Amino acid sequence: MTTTDHANAPWLIVGLGNPGPEYAANRHNVGFMAVDLLAERMGGRFKAHKARAQVVEGRIGPPGPLNRRVVLAKPLSYMNLSGGPVTALRDFYKVPVANIVAVHDELDIDYGVLRLKLGGGDNGHNGLKSITKSLGPDYHRVRFGIGRPPGRMQVADFVLKDFSSTERKELGYFVDRAADAAEALVIEGLERAQTTYNS
Repeated sequence: MTTTDHANAPWLIVGLGNPGPEYAANRHNVGFMAVDLLAERMGGRFKAHKARAQVVEGRIGPPGPLNRRVVLAKPLSYMNLSGGPVTALRDFYKVPVANIVAVHDELDIDYGVLRLKLGGGDNGHNGLKSITKSLGPDYHRVRFGIGRPPGRMQVADFVLKDFSSTERKELGYFVDRAADAAEALVIEGLERAQTTYNS
């Protein structure tokens, strides 16, 4: 399905993460970081929505046919319950599932590497698992690589830790790139965005 199929329908870009300051800098919250940056670019402020999420409404893209109506969202449920708020937002804004983009951390990709795709499995990611259970798998993903835990560290401990001091040196650049990728996906379509960012 191409972006033109739903030219007049809004897009929903959901950053996945856990609410609360204690989680803000965790690897698991990189989706929140990316949508925070997109909100800043749009000049919008997150507001509470009855769907148990914070949202910003606006537009991205150049004037004309490529200009898109977009809702940015950060679910206020915990990661493993993300499907509830995302489904409620889909219903409220009447967003086709193919116009939903989840921005999330991905263990099986090296740190900072991006992969864009439509559909697929959840790879053990609790946020994706919850969304897929509610909506089915046919939504877009911007996968932000965080790499695997070192040594014998448990996955749950690794994703709920802050990025290391070494990682933080480049984190701003990589989050900026993830935000760019989400914009490109919405404006240009998946294939063109993949050509640019899946490298």
